Amino acid sequence: MGKIVFFEDKNFQGQCYECSADCADLRTFFSRCNSIKVESGCWVLYERPNFTGYQYILSPGDYPDHQKWNGFNDSIKSCRSIKNVYGKSWKIRFYDKQDFGGQVAECFEDCPSVYDALKFQEFHSCVVMDGAWVLYEQPNYQGHQYFLERGEYPNYTDWGATSPAVGSFRMIKEL
Repeated sequence: MGKIVFFEDKNFQGQCYECSADCADLRTFFSRCNSIKVESGCWVLYERPNFTGYQYILSPGDYPDHQKWNGFNDSIKSCRSIKNVYGKSWKIRFYDKQDFGGQVAECFEDCPSVYDALKFQEFHSCVVMDGAWVLYEQPNYQGHQYFLERGEYPNYTDWGATSPAVGSFRMIKEL
């Protein structure tokens, strides 16, 4: 089971809240989040309650300010532990059209630049066949993050994106 500690102020100062389970509404525990310690497990943090808004995927480590987890602001309102996604193989299939149409790109490893590696700039649908993945809106693991676990995503809105732009992606591995 994972464990994460949220702090209201930078550098692990101020009021803190320790969490070891999914929480759909963190607003009752703190009003802002400026630093985090992920003690175990991997977590998806959400900007809004009920697992909505910007997503941030964190692995074990210390994050002394929201910029260290690529946060756009100090708003973390829900979180969930990433469970049952670890394995020895990772496989994801992308399509340049919605509903699994058009050209296909199958990947088995991290990709810092989708355009350089695959000559795509947009993915409209995908299938996660093995493991779990983080998609980034920009190259070099920057911009909005989207967590995808095993399953089918017939349209980019199904993984929470507002556009089909994908600049990079990486596997989530147990640490």
